[in-house]
Amino acid sequence: MAAPTTSTAEIDKQIEENIAKSLAEIPHPALPKGTNIYGSTKIFPDYQAEAGETYFTLVHGIAHESSVSFVAILQATRALRKGFDSAIYFYGPGAINCVATRGFPTTGDSGFPGEQNINQALSTFIGEGGKVFACRFGLALHGAREEDLIEGVIPAHPLDVQDALIHYARKGAIINSTYQL
Repeated sequence: MAAPTTSTAEIDKQIEENIAKSLAEIPHPALPKGTNIYGSTKIFPDYQAEAGETYFTLVHGIAHESSVSFVAILQATRALRKGFDSAIYFYGPGAINCVATRGFPTTGDSGFPGEQNINQALSTFIGEGGKVFACRFGLALHGAREEDLIEGVIPAHPLDVQDALIHYARKGAIINSTYQL
């Protein structure tokens, strides 16, 4: 005895009924826009830099592969605005964050929303007085040329990564080292 066949129309009808049932189970969204779902208590004081304090960020992360690079730039910018002498050093694949030639279909265009976030954030950071270093070897890893760097980015020798870290550590810098796996 053959099993009864179900028509495509009957299956589609059942799927639509299941969709309606699923949507009716829990209201979406459950809270109206603007509803606080997290507290706002800041735990630590809003520290400002004391005279001569330095903030140094190392970035070993590729643009748009994660939020690591972008968040590191935002943190360094916040430190700069708190009065710290702030610098960012992009090394290894991180150097690719510093190219001005990103974009689609032409440089500077956003092929997707946020494609230029890193470029804009770095330009802001540099414009406000931050220093940005990019490892030349890191650029070479991805075929980027030194002439492709965002205006104001300082090209650096691959052996400078460790010495920059030593330099800023000796200055007593707060060091934020980010690494994307």
